[in-house]
Amino acid sequence: MPARAVDNSQSGRLVLLCLAAWILPGAGHLWLGRRTTGLILLVALPLMFAIGLGVEGRLFPFTLSEPLVCLAAIADLGIGVPYFVASGLGLGAGRVLAATYEYGNAFLIAAGLLNLLVVVDAYDIALGRK
Repeated sequence: MPARAVDNSQSGRLVLLCLAAWILPGAGHLWLGRRTTGLILLVALPLMFAIGLGVEGRLFPFTLSEPLVCLAAIADLGIGVPYFVASGLGLGAGRVLAATYEYGNAFLIAAGLLNLLVVVDAYDIALGRK
């Protein structure tokens, strides 16, 4: 199927859609009228992020001298608003000695990366690819 041309007005709409989808998990799908999917994402992804915080996972800092730590920080940021709320409340310090520390990190990183995939999905739906 050939790709459709995107005009300037649609381009601006797509940027806003993607921004909304990143900021609030599920918002892009809700915007596009996919209510069930949007509501599931709105609950599941922040819940996954909260579980990661609850089991003492760490929100990684943006440390350019350590590339893997920096990538983990980018992945954490992928969840949008929940990241900023958790950071603002001082959550996500992590406790390395906790038995669940690595599980918490995995939940936090996976929630962020899944939300980024959800943004791409909303973009594809908006373009009519799905």
